[in-house]
Amino acid sequence: MPAQSSVLVPYAAYLRVYEPLAAFPEPERSYWARYARRGDGPTAQDELRRSLADLLPTPPVAVPVHESPDAFVAEVDGVLCVCPWRTRLRGWLALAELPGVLPAALLDAVLPPVVREQAAADFEKWRAGNPDARPWMRTALWAVPVGWFVLFSDGERVHRPEEPALRYRTPMVQARRRLARALRTVREAVGEGPLTEMLVDVGRWLEEFHPRSLVELDYGGLVHALGAAELAEDRSARDAAEGLAALGAGDREGAGEAYRRLTERWRAVRHRQFAN
Repeated sequence: MPAQSSVLVPYAAYLRVYEPLAAFPEPERSYWARYARRGDGPTAQDELRRSLADLLPTPPVAVPVHESPDAFVAEVDGVLCVCPWRTRLRGWLALAELPGVLPAALLDAVLPPVVREQAAADFEKWRAGNPDARPWMRTALWAVPVGWFVLFSDGERVHRPEEPALRYRTPMVQARRRLARALRTVREAVGEGPLTEMLVDVGRWLEEFHPRSLVELDYGGLVHALGAAELAEDRSARDAAEGLAALGAGDREGAGEAYRRLTERWRAVRHRQFAN
């Protein structure tokens, strides 16, 4: 059974990019430098609480009125790196995907059409003045996309059972190298398809960031959909790497076995979405 949390936790995982301060233009660079030095930035749980609070008013707030001034902070080889929340931008992008995720009746009940239409109009106006904006975070519900795992190695896995938490971190240059190798292997072995499209999409996104960035995969709320034993035994990045290695060597049987382990693990998690 999923672990219980003291707050309502969406079963979501996150792919984040932390960029060095040098990647940001002034005055944003100085702002993030001061922000990082304070050392009292909010946590992922804080971001979650704020997002959920916006859904309580009537009518609900589909997208924050103002952009978040917060970020996650990490130090990489003595260099401060930040991952801006950009909650407003991510809200707009998520809103555009909802019709393909929720039934129309449920979507209208949660976010009435007039609320969504106003948010879409606001986004179109904002986008005209910010055509190159992109989020530093991607979100996936009820599973981690296979294409995310190819960015990491099993040795970069950090599991903290006491929190609980599970994450991977790797330098941007390593993530790009692994993704390019995976894309080449998949194209040569199976050609174009959904996995290829996913890898291309992730690769294009990563190219938007500074080469000295840090890439992080955080299981986030998904740890509450997994038991302690499942988290301890989860080796999804290793399964992805073994599957790609077998595929590159022409070992279809070995590749199929690794892929089966990976997909069955996350299929079981997705099925819990419909459990009561």
